[in-house]
Amino acid sequence: VLAAPAMNPRMWLNPATQRNVAQLRQDGIRFVGPNSGEMAERDEAGPGRLADVPEIIAAAKSILADRPSSASVTHLPSAKPLAGRHVLVTGGPTHEPIDPVRYIANRSSGKQGHAIAAAAARLGARVTLVTGPVALPDPVGVTTVHVETAADMLKAVEQGLPADVAVFAAAVADWRVTEAAPEKIKKGKGKGAPRLELAENPDILATIARSKKQRPPLVIGFAAETEKVKANALRKRDAKGADWIVANDVSPGSGVFGGDRNSVMLITEAGAEDWPSLSKDDVAGRLMQRAAEHLRRGSAAAE
Repeated sequence: VLAAPAMNPRMWLNPATQRNVAQLRQDGIRFVGPNSGEMAERDEAGPGRLADVPEIIAAAKSILADRPSSASVTHLPSAKPLAGRHVLVTGGPTHEPIDPVRYIANRSSGKQGHAIAAAAARLGARVTLVTGPVALPDPVGVTTVHVETAADMLKAVEQGLPADVAVFAAAVADWRVTEAAPEKIKKGKGKGAPRLELAENPDILATIARSKKQRPPLVIGFAAETEKVKANALRKRDAKGADWIVANDVSPGSGVFGGDRNSVMLITEAGAEDWPSLSKDDVAGRLMQRAAEHLRRGSAAAE
């Protein structure tokens, strides 16, 4: 079933609406939209516009393309192919404090990480979502751990292991201030801008992918790039030790950060696959279906 909701931003963002939407997604309902833009109430803009007809048609075609033909009904896979599996997902940004009111962060809404966690839960997995600060409701049926900094996120991830699949979709800040100021840094005449000494944050993806003790059988990283997407993603897969990399173009104008759609390239040992532009929910669904199939093949080969 496909739903294309239309309402004003206050209605869509109301906690009760978001709880209901989360439950519907958990039950397998696929959403297209709502999109952001000017409303009938001209003083209000934001998420709530009905998706354009071509977008609704494309979403419907995507759902139908994922369905098996009637001839293959007897060979349907389990509706819960991740049942008995643990999937760990990271999402959102991290906030690295400069002082009590300022921080270093990335432009991540957390939508893709939340969508992946919800998709894994729909496929039967036990799911742990470790998320940085986001303005999103926790996915239904998912254990959600809220963190602030990269160090906090790494600690929560390590505590969440072991897992069968780990998906690192968070936009972790690469650097932190070596010593955050205990009080707000004040401006002053003649003082100039404060000098901030930066230190590199822990590399969560590489730490887990190269762990000798609790490395998950399938480690998936994300590569948010603004240029040379494929080349940078290939290098990242090798450098981090990940099994798969989901690469996307987040350059200005792409609309990926904060938006509801994503165009990704999946990098695996077999090569690179370009996926069409999809809703973040559909990207999540496809990725988790692929993960389930990968684990199934691994289990069959081990028998």
